[in-house]
Amino acid sequence: MDEKIENKKKKKSFYWFIFLQFVIIIYTLSGVCAKYASGTSFLSFKFLLFYGLELLILAIYALLWQQVIKRFDLSIAYANRACALLWSMVWSILFFHEVVTVKNVIGVLIVILGTIIVNKESV
Repeated sequence: MDEKIENKKKKKSFYWFIFLQFVIIIYTLSGVCAKYASGTSFLSFKFLLFYGLELLILAIYALLWQQVIKRFDLSIAYANRACALLWSMVWSILFFHEVVTVKNVIGVLIVILGTIIVNKESV
């Protein structure tokens, strides 16, 4: 009986961990919008579009972040925000065709390893 309860808790915990990563992805997309806005003329239609989209994404992120910190210890939630480095690197490759160096990859891997260590007890 205890094993079933423990498995249920782990599944729920895993669900919230995935939700946390989703929220972090949302957050990093605001940076993509900011980069696009920065490449346009100030107050042009595209600037206002991307800037407005950035603000919308940040508002959605703020609401979702409240749900995250309700369910996670603050230290766990903020440690996972370090995964934003990974997602930002993915977006830089996909959207902006930027070059990622070996040092970038090693740095992100170290951060991800640290995040895994912090999460080991909570997931």
